[in-house]
Amino acid sequence: MGIYIFVSVLIIIACILQVLIVLVQNSKGGGLAANFTSTGQSMGIRKTADFLEKSTWTLAGAILILCVVATATIPRGSVTEHSRIENQIKNTVDPNAIPTLPTAVPPASSTPPPSGQTKPGK
Repeated sequence: MGIYIFVSVLIIIACILQVLIVLVQNSKGGGLAANFTSTGQSMGIRKTADFLEKSTWTLAGAILILCVVATATIPRGSVTEHSRIENQIKNTVDPNAIPTLPTAVPPASSTPPPSGQTKPGK
């Protein structure tokens, strides 16, 4: 179960990064570089757009692979577990059922008494 939780956390982190990268991008292609317009910038406008696009595709692929890995590592119990509600339904008593009470006296036993005992009156 530990690996499943670890992979699930990685998926959540990758999704958050994906959202942040998509929000930084400009819909018209300016993106992050449009905010840092200085003459001495080290990365050009095109390089920033390429970096954001590559990181978007890389994270999308990573999320896809992590989802497949998470599906493969889902913990499966060897015993079929039932829900609490299902167990309660199986164990309920029918409220319409009439209880059967013993009304007749059980018949006398036809077996002889043990050898150490005698019948009274003989």
